[in-house]
Amino acid sequence: MTLTLHNFFRSSTSTRLRAALNLKGLDYRYVAYALRKGETRTPQFLALNPQGLVPALEREDGRVLTQSLAIIEWLDETCPQSPLLPADADGRARVRALAQMIACEVHPLNNLRVLGYLAEQFGADEAAQKAWFTHWVTATFDALEATLVRDRDTGAFCHGNTPSLADICLYAQVWNNRRFAIDTNAWPTIAGIFDRLDGIPAFRDAAPPNQPDAA
Repeated sequence: MTLTLHNFFRSSTSTRLRAALNLKGLDYRYVAYALRKGETRTPQFLALNPQGLVPALEREDGRVLTQSLAIIEWLDETCPQSPLLPADADGRARVRALAQMIACEVHPLNNLRVLGYLAEQFGADEAAQKAWFTHWVTATFDALEATLVRDRDTGAFCHGNTPSLADICLYAQVWNNRRFAIDTNAWPTIAGIFDRLDGIPAFRDAAPPNQPDAA
């Protein structure tokens, strides 16, 4: 299976997908786009993804998959090695809930489009954007930390002792938080999970600083 990953090094959704592909041991062709230069708003890219968003995963048959969580679940269904969701229904529900706390509650409010709109339409300067970003991260990370501490299913990682979809989302978000100097040590369980994930080559190789377009 030949895969082409259309992505941006700093995009947390792209980081998620890179980590998933690495964990599955799947090779892919890396195609980079500079979001601030509007490279995902060209007719060529919009033909791939009408939303103009990364990541997009292009298969050799020409089919293009979009939305990182949907792509990762497709990978899990088609490439069952190193599963990213538990075998039991309760475990899958928990992992999806943890992942969606980040992917649905933090990321949509803090992505580049939203921050740009705050600046353009409401005059939000860098300090105001940082305050906005920090508020929404804190609101969810406080709850995520409490959930991880409370639940007996938490192990070395978000669910047990094997990285899952939830860990992929957590890892990508912590890297995104660093752009705004948010200290993850305020959430020690999250910080510990991140450090363990960062020691795994599949995650470390997916990190934003380690991508070819990071220079």
